[in-house]
Amino acid sequence: MVSRAFVLGFHGCDLALARRVVAGEAQLRPSSNLYDWLGSGLYFWEDSPARGLRWAQAEAARDTGKIRQPAVLGAVIHLGNCLNLIDTEHLDLVAGAHRTYLDMAAGTGNTPARNSGPGLRARYLDQAVFETLHRLRQAEGKPAFDTVRAFFAEGTPLYADAGVRALDHIQLCVRDARCILGYFLPRQPF
Repeated sequence: MVSRAFVLGFHGCDLALARRVVAGEAQLRPSSNLYDWLGSGLYFWEDSPARGLRWAQAEAARDTGKIRQPAVLGAVIHLGNCLNLIDTEHLDLVAGAHRTYLDMAAGTGNTPARNSGPGLRARYLDQAVFETLHRLRQAEGKPAFDTVRAFFAEGTPLYADAGVRALDHIQLCVRDARCILGYFLPRQPF
């Protein structure tokens, strides 16, 4: 299903990198970690600059040297051919890819990947399923998904028996960087 929607995405990063990207002097590098929730691509929080900044601040506090001055980079994103996991039709595609992934693992004698860590933050299984889905589409000659969009329940409940959590968000994974129409530095405070 082709989407004609445009969204604003926000990427937590170092201020120097954000400035270089906006100036056209640098490009974001796609993430391809084995634990990336939605598979390989460029990750953004949809409509939430504060969430992007919060992530960058937490990363800076980990003191990995990757982020010295936390910032958020805004992007205008055309969803293109979007694997929208808020759409039931697309959830069925992911469920089918999961079955295929399990069958492939069983056929090779490999143990399937598992999600792990606090709040299942290391999404090894999810990454394997999404990458399986993308490879299946390619093998079947179907159009590639340009973007993946999903709602994630994350963090602690806001109050007792809450169905809403402190870090709930919509995450975007841009697989085709041509869907990013432009970058900007958002005004603060947000």
